[in-house]
Amino acid sequence: MANEASIIELIGKVPGCPMRFSCLDASAIEKGALLQLTTATIREVITHTGADKPIVGIAAHEKVASDGATTITAYTNGIFDITAAAAGAAVIGQMVAGSATVNMFTPADANDLLQGSFIGNVLEAADNDERVAVRVLTLHIGG
Repeated sequence: MANEASIIELIGKVPGCPMRFSCLDASAIEKGALLQLTTATIREVITHTGADKPIVGIAAHEKVASDGATTITAYTNGIFDITAAAAGAAVIGQMVAGSATVNMFTPADANDLLQGSFIGNVLEAADNDERVAVRVLTLHIGG
């Protein structure tokens, strides 16, 4: 998979404020993938599949399909390099959300905030298809 987020800095009393989520044993999730909630079970995640999906964090490690694992840890607090989508240009400080393209962002709108697809704020101007630093704060749990 392409465009996984890369850690620049983890933030919080517990760095990155990692949270454990459930996932299917059959799921394959790359380290650095944006994770979204599914409706299958409580707190179950899959790799981000498109716009308007509830983003909960960034995969802290790889999950190999059919490896017997049914949980994965997600970072929810930090600064990560993430790629802007083809229509993802953003100005410094702008809020961004998951785009229609997997593991990429676009500028957020009011619906993104209501639907939970908000990722964070860009820390530098982003051109389309450019990789930039994003202050990720998906589920604030203290710190």
